[in-house]
Amino acid sequence: MLTPASPLASGIEIFNLAIHRAKRRNLPLVELFDSADKLRRAGQPALASELYKTWIAFNGEHELLHMAYFNYAVGLREQGDISGAAIALRECLRVKPDFAQAHINLGRAFEDAGDIGAAVQQWRALSEKLAEVNGETVAHKVLALHQIGRVLEGVEDLQGAEEALKQALELRPDKTEAAQHWISLRQRQCKWPAVAAAERLPRRNLIDGMSSMSLAAYADDPMFQLAKAYRYNKSVVGRPAGAPLAPRERKPRAPNARLRIGYVSSDLREHAVGFALVEVLEGHDKARFEIFAYYCGEDRPADETQSRIKAAVDHWIDIKPMDDAQAAMRIADDEIDILVDLNGYTKHARTRIFAYRPAPVIVNWCGYPGTMGSPYHHYMIADPVIVPEENKIFYSEKVLWIGCNQPLDRKRRIAERRPTREEAGLPNDAFVFACLNGMQKITANTFALWMSILKATPNSVLWLLTGGADVNERLRKAAADHGVAPERILFAEKAANPNHLARIPLADLFLDTLPYGAHSTAADALTMGLPVLTLRGRSFAARFCASVVTAAGLDDFICATPEEFFARATEFARNPAGLAARRQALVENRDRSALRDIEGTVRRLESVFAEMHEDFVEGRTPTPDLTNLDVYYEIGCELDLESLETLGEDAYRALYRDKLKEWSEHMPIPQDRRLADF
Repeated sequence: MLTPASPLASGIEIFNLAIHRAKRRNLPLVELFDSADKLRRAGQPALASELYKTWIAFNGEHELLHMAYFNYAVGLREQGDISGAAIALRECLRVKPDFAQAHINLGRAFEDAGDIGAAVQQWRALSEKLAEVNGETVAHKVLALHQIGRVLEGVEDLQGAEEALKQALELRPDKTEAAQHWISLRQRQCKWPAVAAAERLPRRNLIDGMSSMSLAAYADDPMFQLAKAYRYNKSVVGRPAGAPLAPRERKPRAPNARLRIGYVSSDLREHAVGFALVEVLEGHDKARFEIFAYYCGEDRPADETQSRIKAAVDHWIDIKPMDDAQAAMRIADDEIDILVDLNGYTKHARTRIFAYRPAPVIVNWCGYPGTMGSPYHHYMIADPVIVPEENKIFYSEKVLWIGCNQPLDRKRRIAERRPTREEAGLPNDAFVFACLNGMQKITANTFALWMSILKATPNSVLWLLTGGADVNERLRKAAADHGVAPERILFAEKAANPNHLARIPLADLFLDTLPYGAHSTAADALTMGLPVLTLRGRSFAARFCASVVTAAGLDDFICATPEEFFARATEFARNPAGLAARRQALVENRDRSALRDIEGTVRRLESVFAEMHEDFVEGRTPTPDLTNLDVYYEIGCELDLESLETLGEDAYRALYRDKLKEWSEHMPIPQDRRLADF
């Protein structure tokens, strides 16, 4: 029985009054919107839709009929009735053909229904309609072009997505989101220079729009990467709506109580992060730690890695349906002691959850190759190769070390049958250099270095992971421009992970990229017995591969300069027997290496967690150091970022110090622990 005060009873009363007036054509549009909104808030969205349908039926001559159709469509979409929403939007456009937002939403309805072609056609038609230049039409045209770029990128039409986003940028070069995706697309297609400034695309706008991940693949500049992360956090993530949840009155755990560790990620599945962490989560000492996994990724009903993770943790919580504030409150209510951010600034990250400070200690680890530059990430976990003592100045967090920052899954399935070179499209009688990193990591400088190696070793080929037909052809043409026969550049098609792992040993030597080197890809290669030659840089992403190679016991495969990298690569190609002996030793010593000592990694990680909690108990939790980062950002924007990898360490730091001194002559700069120490 309904009580008068119940939301359902209240909703029915609102509906009955409003629908009676709608039929008599004396329910004004504003009151229609208000009544429908009250019904939705009362948990009666179906009644709200019925009210819109009735009002439309009896008010067909109203001058703002299109707005009723539009809001009706919004309500249907929220209820999952995509077909109904599309019909309502078509009627909206029949009444008012120039209603841009209805075109946008109709395209989204087509996209949701799986008809990407119709969605793109709808948005392109809108873009072509909006020829008149004013603030409103430009805004709608830019939005339509963004939608085109987004969905075309999703279906791997990278060229089409790039063209749409370039049009959006030319209309609004200050729109950082378009610049971010445009640069990323150019990197994925190996279009150099990735930051291609033009008359209507100023370089500064492109640099401002570049994401932290794209910057890591563009420039070996850890100081600018720190400043970029800080700027992104401040301008895009921003402050959360409402007050932070912490600091809360949290009593320290009793000496023998389990610490509550929360891991937040969209990648706890068959993904590089999931592969890295599954054995760690399985190995946690449950007598000392209670493990919570907060998952914010896509549904994965048949994912073996995710199933193992769910079985390994004490609590699995799907926070995707929750907004940031709700997710943060859930974490706070779970009384998490240490909250680990496994996403950083990567796809599907929920960084604003951490901005609410739902736990007394927040940690950046594993999923993102760099610093967060945020006011609420207290620690970053790394290792002494990735972040040596002298490089801690490039990180806003307090850096704590474990033995190797790349855990891996020793139980990962590998296809039993190993393919032959012939089956993989590789020559039997050639030396096979390989780089199975993503195409976005290949820069013009890296490719030129590879081509010099191929020219010096005539009986060799380069095996890359495919980027698609257009990208593959672009790289073959680039090889020809360097004087290397295009047919010496070969491509591995995408394959299921067990099959991909099984084919890795077909290569002779893995050549790494700079400034963003191999991460889990290097661990995979070494696991399969393929040595990795890497060029160590100065930033996190540029040193990670050196860490993995060190942990595998191949210190002499780490090079300090491009000249050394060239010499070592050509030496191995000319002496394949010597390299074969090293490969054999790599296989024989594999399970004794630090790279595969997951038990040791877990124990060290737990000791780091204990240290963090002790800091909290004693009032020593560090405050992130964000001093002068606006200044460092402005300086970095002025530098020739692509050339920095050629500078020695002293010259690199001197470059920033000289710029800081110049700035300080005009505006005094506070001293900091980094490079403003003059």
